[in-house]
Amino acid sequence: MTARVLVVEDAEPIRTAVAIALTEDGHDVRTLPDGDGFERELAAYRPDLVLLDVMLPGRDGFELLSLARETSNAGVILLTARDAVEDRLHGLRTGADDYVVKPFVLAELIARVEAVLRRMGRLRTVLTVGDLEVDVEAQAVRRAGTAIELTATEFKLLAFLAGRDGKVVGKTQLLAAVWGYDDYADNLVEVYVSGLRRKLEAHGPRLLHTVRGSGYVLRT
Repeated sequence: MTARVLVVEDAEPIRTAVAIALTEDGHDVRTLPDGDGFERELAAYRPDLVLLDVMLPGRDGFELLSLARETSNAGVILLTARDAVEDRLHGLRTGADDYVVKPFVLAELIARVEAVLRRMGRLRTVLTVGDLEVDVEAQAVRRAGTAIELTATEFKLLAFLAGRDGKVVGKTQLLAAVWGYDDYADNLVEVYVSGLRRKLEAHGPRLLHTVRGSGYVLRT
């Protein structure tokens, strides 16, 4: 699932939180606090996607968006506190792929990032773990050729785990990515993992493992 993402955001708490969330989602991330060095990063890092704050000191996000469109094939999502319709339209007409208004929920931002990357062909649409296939676009799951019926939440949980390439995922990370919660709800994750595990194991050996004290991992 890894893509190269460049985050250009002057607010340090937002920049750090977004970078951590993207890294946890499996992406390679670099950050800038303003437009200084933007051209250099575009050329050297060659990001698949740029998250670009509109209200930057010096050159604003619209100027950097135009530059990105002239010199790069990266996708661009604008981040801004300006919710005026004319601002959104201006960004989209200038070439932005999406527009997210602050304050935003990190889980929603990650979903927008993955949607843009998927449209650009930069993300796999079918994830495989052993004999398990998770078709993200079709929202379909098959194991050893047999279709498995899941609820929308179960599918989102499974797709998130399948996209981690065998990495352990903590409960709080799952809560943020799947449910959009910032607080800790132990039982909610455990209930859904248990239900998902039963459905998967009805068609083969265990794939969804519990790592005590750490979280869950999907692997053979």
